[in-house]
Amino acid sequence: MSRRIIIFDTTLRDGEQCPGASLTPPEKLEIAKQLARLGVDVIEAGFPIASPGDAQAVKRIAQTVKGPTIAALARSLPADIDAAAAALAPAKRKRIHVFLATSPIHRKYKLRKAQAEILRQAVWAVTYAKRYTEDVEFSPEDASRTEPEFLSRVLEAVIKAGATTVNIPDTVGFAIPDQFGQLIEGIVAQVPNIDRAAVSVHCHNDLGLAVPNSLAAIAHGATQVECTINGIGERAGNASLEEIVMTLKIRKDFYGVETGIETTQIAKTSRLVSTLTGIIVQPNKAIVGGNAFRHESGIHQDGILKHRATYEIMRSQDIGLGASQLVLGKLSGRHAFAKRLAALGFRLSNTELDRAFRRFKDLADKKKEVFDEDLAAIVEDELPAAHEVYKLLYLYIASGSGTVPTATVRLSKEGKVLEDAASGDGPVDACCKAINRLIGLSPELVSYSVTSVTKGKEALGEATITLRHRGIEVSGRGASTDVIEASAKAYVNAINKLISTSTRRSDLKRRHVLHP
Repeated sequence: MSRRIIIFDTTLRDGEQCPGASLTPPEKLEIAKQLARLGVDVIEAGFPIASPGDAQAVKRIAQTVKGPTIAALARSLPADIDAAAAALAPAKRKRIHVFLATSPIHRKYKLRKAQAEILRQAVWAVTYAKRYTEDVEFSPEDASRTEPEFLSRVLEAVIKAGATTVNIPDTVGFAIPDQFGQLIEGIVAQVPNIDRAAVSVHCHNDLGLAVPNSLAAIAHGATQVECTINGIGERAGNASLEEIVMTLKIRKDFYGVETGIETTQIAKTSRLVSTLTGIIVQPNKAIVGGNAFRHESGIHQDGILKHRATYEIMRSQDIGLGASQLVLGKLSGRHAFAKRLAALGFRLSNTELDRAFRRFKDLADKKKEVFDEDLAAIVEDELPAAHEVYKLLYLYIASGSGTVPTATVRLSKEGKVLEDAASGDGPVDACCKAINRLIGLSPELVSYSVTSVTKGKEALGEATITLRHRGIEVSGRGASTDVIEASAKAYVNAINKLISTSTRRSDLKRRHVLHP
């Protein structure tokens, strides 16, 4: 039977120490509920002595969240431990987590205490906490910079005093994986009563080694790992829960351990924490980054299409996402291009596909990512050419306070000039209604947006309009320093695409190029 690793989540305590990540009690409760659904074993809900709000949050979580053990942090001081105990009182399963620095630099400059004093205070803190709960965790802060011999003495003493978990923090991210693994191995081998306590680790990411250090510790005997969602936390953050859990799952052949995490809840939990803390997950973040399951390289796309495991060691569905995405860009290959066109409903002959692929490559050199609308336009251009049915020649807007917005629009159609006017709820609405009168159609406006393409007061505005008519949906774009003109251009562009698409799709169906 595999050894089971306890997942101790400290997103709500150490994670909240990330600058700008302050959470309200209701937000903490929402995350705690999701952490329970994720299946973490222990939720460190906060540091009650730090503020009334934190104490309130811990108490609400203790009252509401069932399943995981609820933990609260306390310094090795009576007031801290009392506050933690009070906040945890409603919890069915509770843990008081006490800590005291043990490294030479902390003893000398922060605590101004000798080894003997540290040893006495650590034992006292554990003994005092045991008055409130049997489940007490002790952390020798800055353990990775503490003399191994003294660290072992402290651990032996606190276990004798009743600590059920001893946590080895790499508080400043100083450790190296080989060194940290050996430290854990030494503790397991040399502390006489270590079998009476779980061995935990808590690693920071100052050198980018929090996850490797945690994994090295597990490989050398640690039975609990402390981590946070998205790796958030003090300074450069903590060990990332999702990276540790998925590594242990994917490389079970190497580590030989398992966790109780429901991995399909990972993506949802990551999004919730990101949303409530306001800390955006970087696109290339392992497991939960936006690009983690997206492929743009043509070689990779070709491999994925032939057999997913060629370039993916896990499925996106395993963490609760949809299928992997093939991102079409300048590095994409012909195979992925053809596959995407087929998914959009187009099946081209080899000659048509070759021409369309060359056009796609030219466009991809100009744009970072090519979208489905771009592909549809390329295909339409490479099939019997469509001409521009309508062209915007002139636009005049009358609008202002107390004035009904009116638009006069002049279009050309196959050499003929058409002109009409209409009023509307606003200048853009008036333009659209005037254009509809001229063309004799009233398509449904699905979406409309205007964005700034360039900077400055003379910025170019780009309007994007999506229209739907008789089951066909198209997008049109237009650009101008006048956003009303950009909107009118986008609307006419969409109308032309609508007419062109209706004609071409009928023709393509007859030629069996487009799926019926």
